[in-house]
Amino acid sequence: MSFLRAIASEFQKVFTTRMWWLLALLLAGYVALMSGGFGAFLGWASENPDAAASAGGGTAIPPGLDIAPLVYSFATSIGYVFPVLLGALAVTGEFRHKTLTPTFLAEPHRTTVLTAKFLSQLAMGAGLGVIAFAVSVGTGAAALAGFGLDTGLDDPDTWALIGRGVLAMALWGAIGVGLGALVPNQVAAIVIVIAFTQFVEPILRFTASLNEVTANIGKFLPGAASDALVGASFYNIASLGAAAALEWWQGGVVLLGIAVVATFIGAATTWRGDVS
Repeated sequence: MSFLRAIASEFQKVFTTRMWWLLALLLAGYVALMSGGFGAFLGWASENPDAAASAGGGTAIPPGLDIAPLVYSFATSIGYVFPVLLGALAVTGEFRHKTLTPTFLAEPHRTTVLTAKFLSQLAMGAGLGVIAFAVSVGTGAAALAGFGLDTGLDDPDTWALIGRGVLAMALWGAIGVGLGALVPNQVAAIVIVIAFTQFVEPILRFTASLNEVTANIGKFLPGAASDALVGASFYNIASLGAAAALEWWQGGVVLLGIAVVATFIGAATTWRGDVS
């Protein structure tokens, strides 16, 4: 019963702040812009191949690649940063606002508190995933249908991709908890999330894709594992043919492993320290 109260407390901490819905709004706007915009571009390119070729867009999509899953997967391929941030803030906010003391007074077992954060952020990440895919499918399908392209909404594989995408977003939320436990300084955690997800890993993935040996290593990067779990990503265009991606379940295992290992190390180090 104490554990259930700890989980309920973590949800209460999230929903009594504005951060969760601000991140949800930013996520929805970002995904709508990218999915709808990219879907519209593909539709325009299909109707105006000569103009697209002269603009350098005629060879952007390799032949035989399904367009609809590529458009919908923007929900995770660019949106995963938001559950990571929310998960990290759920931990670092306790350090920044010095609420860990009353938290530990209410629940003296620190492992219980961190586990409750882990599980609650799994759920929050899944919730953000539902929002992200609702937006990406809504705007992306509308753009594709507007140009007469197949939306794939009658294909069970599309819905399986969406389900795996929601799972990926849930695991990213748990990874955020692990990061927050490892790096309790809130500013440092935010900088690490933004720098790694927006700059470092995309560069590493592109560089790794240039060589078969490094590509086989690069597919274990967290973003690459997430794309493998989902089953589609616009990043795959740049690295197509460099190396076979992980199986979807292998991508899920890699993400879960990162989340568990990071949280475990944080629990054994920073989380055990004295709080004031």
